[in-house]
Amino acid sequence: MKGGTGMGRTGLTGLAGLVGPARRRPAATDPQPDRMPGGMPDGDGVPEEVPGRAAGPSPRGGRRRTAVAAVLAPAVVMLALGLWGLDRGTMWRDESATFQVARRSLPEIRHLLGTVDAVHGLYYLLMHAVAAVREDELALRVPSVLAAAATAALVGAIGCRLARPRVGLWAGLLYATTPFVSHYAQEGRSYALVATGAALATWLLIRAVEHPSYGRWAGYGAAVGVTALLHEFAILLLAAHGLTLLLSRVTWRIRRGWGCAASAAALVLLPLALFSQGQSGQVSWIRTPGPEEAEALLRAFAGPGDTVLAGTLLLIAVALLAPRPRTGALHLSAVALPLALVPPVLLYAAAQWQPLFLDRYLLFGLAGVPLLAAAGADRLLGLLPLSPHGRRAVAAAGVALVAAAFVGQLPEQERERLPASRGDELARTASVVGRLARPGDAVLFLPLHERRVALAYPQDFTGLRDLTLKRSPAASGTLFGEEVPAAELRARLARLPASGRVWVVADTNVGDRWIRSQRAEHAKTTVLGELYREESSVFVRGGAVSLYVRRQAPPPQARDRLI
Repeated sequence: MKGGTGMGRTGLTGLAGLVGPARRRPAATDPQPDRMPGGMPDGDGVPEEVPGRAAGPSPRGGRRRTAVAAVLAPAVVMLALGLWGLDRGTMWRDESATFQVARRSLPEIRHLLGTVDAVHGLYYLLMHAVAAVREDELALRVPSVLAAAATAALVGAIGCRLARPRVGLWAGLLYATTPFVSHYAQEGRSYALVATGAALATWLLIRAVEHPSYGRWAGYGAAVGVTALLHEFAILLLAAHGLTLLLSRVTWRIRRGWGCAASAAALVLLPLALFSQGQSGQVSWIRTPGPEEAEALLRAFAGPGDTVLAGTLLLIAVALLAPRPRTGALHLSAVALPLALVPPVLLYAAAQWQPLFLDRYLLFGLAGVPLLAAAGADRLLGLLPLSPHGRRAVAAAGVALVAAAFVGQLPEQERERLPASRGDELARTASVVGRLARPGDAVLFLPLHERRVALAYPQDFTGLRDLTLKRSPAASGTLFGEEVPAAELRARLARLPASGRVWVVADTNVGDRWIRSQRAEHAKTTVLGELYREESSVFVRGGAVSLYVRRQAPPPQARDRLI
């Protein structure tokens, strides 16, 4: 059956290099894996060759098949969870920005990036290519679903390479079943792709440390650079990887290769970082983080429920206090702990001076948590004297525990797929306008950015006149367009027929106090209030649609008294 064996090995070659640790003869000073009777390394699932044993299937081939399964299973689970409930029936504000920018031409996107959102430029270009194939909410989110599946696979591959297949399997499944991961796997923004880039860069770092070469370091630097271009804060990954190498006491040659690659990645990001400083007003709303934000991030990473959180922290403690023997160039804890800890700590500290701390900016570091938890579980279960069949049962038991944790967090998973899981529901707001407004009516957006409702769902605004629009978003190189001054708005309102109706689409997340603090927005409300009065309102989550009708002019004798 020689041909059959050859076919199996060929079919697994592509993933074998991803998950299979480089095998070398251990030196006398190398830590040795725990071994079971018969020369079998604990948990490898593949016996070593024993002199005199009849030839059979390749042990290495068996390990590769196990490792490939440990990588593919998390990817399949993540893909299924990502597609589950993908169509929430509405975009929210951030997704609407992606949607309307992706549909612009390349010159229009370039014009926009010179004014605003330069930090998302690479992502917008990617989504422009997606929009050329299909323009809808599902297409908007599919790249994030695929990216999350790839990240789950990479987490599994890292666990296989630094520990053993069952650690990779558990870690990948833990990543895939985390509600925080599902949230951004189903969102039309860049964060899931950033997480994929960070996981890929981490895997490339491991490969480069194992077998240093110019090509491997170049690949690592390119992965970090592209990931940082997708989101600037991903550059914090370099700090995590630098600590990994410091803890691992690697050779000077490896430190030099990493330093060159890291410097190249930082130089790639530098122009964007300098340019985006001029657009920092976009994030001026972020507040200085405190203990509440830190706890929220901890729960996002390790589990929103108290039981799952406690179990995850316990397993991480075991992984750190009783680490597995190091069997390769890097120790799992030295890779996973800095990945999960360093970016959040650095961003939290920096945010005390420049508030920029948001959990979604740090999604890329979450992968370290399931790796540590899986390593802790493996360490506890490794204390049991097990036969080969028993080890398979342990692997299945670990999967069952992950499934139990998923069931415990099922309400959180279900909430992530509801329209209310985001800050607002633009589709509901737009549908109110589409149902109540008539062709020829006018519409006014309060504040300016609420025009995103019409940009996301233009069909509901067909036939309505935008009272304040001066130049469209695409023509002005902005996200929401340019508006006319108050004097022009007054003139436009005065020209409406006496029976004319004005629909005000308002963002209820901003209060009257904020509106009064914005000169242009306060002027809009003042002019409207002078000429029109509110007759009725319909409130939806995050927004309101109000009908305004013209105020009746006072009778002639009243006008004379006023004069």
